[in-house]
Amino acid sequence: MSIFPKISLRLEVENYLKEGFMNKEIVSAFGKEKAERKFETLLNHLSHPPSFTTVRVNTHLASVQRVKNLLLDELQKQFNGLSVPVIQHPDLQDVLLIPVIGPRRNIEKQQCEAIVGAQCGSAVLRGAHVYVPGIVSASKFMKAGDAVSVYSDIKGKCKKGAKEFDGTKVFLGNGISELGRREIFNGLPELKGMGVRMTEPVYLSPSFDNVLPSYLFLQNLPSAVVTHVLDPQPGEKILDLCAAPGGKTTHIAALMHDQGEVIALDKLPNKVKKIKQNALLLGLNSIRAFCFDGTKALKFDMVKDTEGEPPFLPESFDRILLDAPCSGMGQRPSMACSWTLKEVTSYQPLQRKLFTVAVKLLKPGGVLVYSTCTITLAENEEQVAWALTTFPCLQLQPQEPQIGGEGMMGAGLSFEQLKQLQRFDPSVVPLQDMDIDSLRESRVEDMVWLANKDCIGFFIAKFVKCKSIQEKDP
Repeated sequence: MSIFPKISLRLEVENYLKEGFMNKEIVSAFGKEKAERKFETLLNHLSHPPSFTTVRVNTHLASVQRVKNLLLDELQKQFNGLSVPVIQHPDLQDVLLIPVIGPRRNIEKQQCEAIVGAQCGSAVLRGAHVYVPGIVSASKFMKAGDAVSVYSDIKGKCKKGAKEFDGTKVFLGNGISELGRREIFNGLPELKGMGVRMTEPVYLSPSFDNVLPSYLFLQNLPSAVVTHVLDPQPGEKILDLCAAPGGKTTHIAALMHDQGEVIALDKLPNKVKKIKQNALLLGLNSIRAFCFDGTKALKFDMVKDTEGEPPFLPESFDRILLDAPCSGMGQRPSMACSWTLKEVTSYQPLQRKLFTVAVKLLKPGGVLVYSTCTITLAENEEQVAWALTTFPCLQLQPQEPQIGGEGMMGAGLSFEQLKQLQRFDPSVVPLQDMDIDSLRESRVEDMVWLANKDCIGFFIAKFVKCKSIQEKDP
């Protein structure tokens, strides 16, 4: 059941999304009223967190059962003896599901308030504590050790350092302040520690801050599905074209038993550093990460020998993952997005540039997986239709495991083609109220079904390259 308002978008962006979800194909198939209702449901779901926290076990260093037992002990500590199940996903053997308890509606609000930015607020709804950089405002009398109610400034209207705020704010729960107002706003840029330790969040999720860091990777369910769809094999040479922060890169290496070569590219130095840190933390040696623009990853001659570094010669890789930069409109929870229509629609050309490079770098017979964490037709099904027209050498492939729904109508793809895609659409199930009593009565298979449906918005397409690209091909 809904507890927060629907995601706040600029009107031009909401209308753009609505056009996509109420295109001619959909309206003629389902009717205008049903299509409109489904779109409004989606906007409502985007502002709420998924029903489950998903973690991937680093099977390179430990067995799933061992990590599951360690995690159960950790949850007992975090939840003060409350017994919350940890479920191994039957179709994704290295994925563990933890139900989110909430929304909890009877939390008593405190006089002392802390206002956090929308991004920090989203993290709190998924189990995080409040760190100092995320705090925008605090009551003038707030001291360390005070009971504090935490609110999210979803429209970004609160001034940094304000002593009170009467604008639009959403209650996230209560916590204990670790620092007083004076310490938080003393102007020291290096102050990055915890500001409020959440004790009564509206949605109760485990905190994974430094919890089993070598054994676990916090990852949304569809993000774990992607790598299984790619199906990397030991000894192969694989490219992760837009790799940061390295969740899928490290998953690829783990599924290959760390045998072979995984090349990870990202164009921002701090993000490449994060990939290398994650590979080191998870004990994976087959990963080589480079700070490099993926759109320039193709080289055309042997004049300059780059010794395994980018750019690469055509047809160098057995499999390529293009988890493309995107508008991110599928992320949950997201209570507000201030992006303009120009920003939301700016990704399609970049995705096509990257896709073109990926096709040329892929060996004949190789597999290319394209994915996004967005819900737009333009960045998903329209890209598949464009790819199949532009590159006759590509064939769309069925996916295993098939956990999401089929693709969305509107891009001119056939029904058979739509069935070969995976679109994770959070609007397909009603928002859940989950408490300890309902968990005790729930069957494991019902919880897995819910976890598969009530996740972030996401899209996956899998292609195989049937033949070498000739020079005349685009």
